Amino acid sequence: MERIGFVGVGWMGHGMAHNLVTKGYPLAVIAHRRREAVDDLVAKGATEAPTLQALAESSDVVILCLTAAPQVESVIQAMRPHLRPRSLVVDTTTSDPAVTERLGAELHPLKVSLVDAPLGRTPKDAFAGTLDAFVGATDMDWPRAEAILQTFCARVLRVGGPGAGHRMKLINNLLSIGYGALYAEALTLAEKAGIDAATFDRVIQGGRMDCGFYQSWRGYAIEGDRDAHKFTLANAHKDLTYADSMAAAAKVAVPMANAAKLSYRAALAMGGDGPEDYMPHLIDFVRRANGL
Repeated sequence: MERIGFVGVGWMGHGMAHNLVTKGYPLAVIAHRRREAVDDLVAKGATEAPTLQALAESSDVVILCLTAAPQVESVIQAMRPHLRPRSLVVDTTTSDPAVTERLGAELHPLKVSLVDAPLGRTPKDAFAGTLDAFVGATDMDWPRAEAILQTFCARVLRVGGPGAGHRMKLINNLLSIGYGALYAEALTLAEKAGIDAATFDRVIQGGRMDCGFYQSWRGYAIEGDRDAHKFTLANAHKDLTYADSMAAAAKVAVPMANAAKLSYRAALAMGGDGPEDYMPHLIDFVRRANGL
């Protein structure tokens, strides 16, 4: 069985790593901000690597679950001299496809492969092993990556070669993050027009505008659970910025995506840039901007 090194045991990564270690993979993790996640995984059988160098040297496969492209690049550059020939780096971060392709080209002479496999769904799904993965991989790397991703994913979809996974993820997030902005504006308009949140929810739930994303969004907007969808407003804005860059490179006009990005940018400017300011909380900032 392949030896796995895992970098990024945050809200999403903790659940992914939990599935790897409890399903028998030899797992090494490294601490960053969430000490409690590392302690939990070590108690379940993982080992703690003292450095990125040690993690790279001891792993056949390294999984990254980080914040954005700059963090991915920093970690890969730190590990690069120590990665084993024929090792595989699986980047599950929602990252910039242009950076992904460049890093893959830089690793190729070292006989190291980079697979992009960003994820859909929530940290709850990570623990349940029911995430979605959108995978960009060569024909040679795909079977190896698929076997590992199936440990914590219910759907593992190859969408093309290297870089395609990150492109598809940005398109997917353009939809979901855009939904978040629309739901926030729609509920605010309803309330200003005299329709309360309970009535709004009663109409949307079970109708054609209901979906899995609405269910997690309403967990906060309607039911008040601040942890219903642990995806930060800052990450939402980051992903729309990457999508905007991808659209510019493809010479595609995306005015609705740009409008949604402005909504999230406004929330960040109003104080929603903290590590526990999550995407459904956008409703608070839209309400405030409209006098509610």
